[in-house]
Amino acid sequence: MTTTAHVGALPRDRRLAAVDEFAYRLRHNVLDMGQEQGQGYVGQALGAADILATVYAAHLRFRADDPDWAGRDRFLLSTGHYAIGLYAALAEAGTIPREELLTYGSDDSRLPMSGMSSYTPGMEISGGSLGHGLPVAVGMALGLRHQDSRARVFNFLSDGELDEGSTWEAAMSAHHHRLGNLIAMVDINALQADGATAGVLSTEPVHDKWTACGWRTYRVDGNDTDDLLGAFDDAVAGAAAHGAPAVVLCDTRVGKGVPLLETREKAHFMRIDEHEWQICRDQLTAGHDREDAR
Repeated sequence: MTTTAHVGALPRDRRLAAVDEFAYRLRHNVLDMGQEQGQGYVGQALGAADILATVYAAHLRFRADDPDWAGRDRFLLSTGHYAIGLYAALAEAGTIPREELLTYGSDDSRLPMSGMSSYTPGMEISGGSLGHGLPVAVGMALGLRHQDSRARVFNFLSDGELDEGSTWEAAMSAHHHRLGNLIAMVDINALQADGATAGVLSTEPVHDKWTACGWRTYRVDGNDTDDLLGAFDDAVAGAAAHGAPAVVLCDTRVGKGVPLLETREKAHFMRIDEHEWQICRDQLTAGHDREDAR
C-alpha cells in the first residue's frame, strides 16, 4: 500500500527533478482535458501547475489507493474552478486513473468542471463561491489538532479570494488558535473574472497583510520550482516548529509553459480552437526538452 507520493527523503536535486517532471506531466493532462471541452480554466491550471506539483510531489502525505485514509494530509481546493488542475495532479499522484481525465466535464463524470467532494476521490471540499476554503481549512486544522492527528491542512487560494472578508476573518482565527498544522498558498496571477485584480480591488501590500494577521509569510515566483520548493520546505517546517500558520504567496503567469497561451489576451475562461491544441502540446514539450538539455 502506498503511504505517500512525496519525495521528501531524497536529496534536494532529485526532489526538484521530481517536482519538475510532475509539473510537466500535469500540464499535459490539463491540455488533454481542456481539449475535451474546447474551453475552460486552462490558463489558470497551467499557471498553477508548479505550485500543485511542489505540494503533491514534495510534501503531501496520502495513500493513492485509500483517499479517505485518516492519517492523510488534507488538500483543500478553495477555488473550485481550478478543478481541472487538481484532477491533473490527482492523476499523476495515482488517486484517479489517467484515462478518466478524458471524461472531464461530461455527463455522469466524476470530474465536473467545478470541484465537488461528493464526486471525486481526493477532492476534500466542494468549490463554488470564493472565500469558503480558508474558513473550512481553519476548522479542519483545529479539529485535527483536537484529535491529536499529525495530519496537516494545505489550502489553495486565488488572489481574487483575497477580496473576500471571510478569508481575512479565517486568517486571524488561524493565528489566534496557533494552527501550526495549516499551510496556505495563494495563486497570484493578477486576473479574476471581472478583469485585472489590481483594477477590481487591489490587495497590495499583500505580504504585509498576511504578516499582520500573524502568519509566517513567503512570496516567491510561483513558476520557479526551485523557489517554490525552498519556500514550502521552510513554510511547513516553520509552521510546525513555531505553532503558527504559514502562507506561500505565488506570483504566476496565466498559461505558463505554453507560449501561445501565455501571450494571448488574458481571459478568465479561455476558449482554444481545435487546431491549437496540438500546437500547445508541441510548445510544452519543446520547452521541457530545452530545460532538460541545460
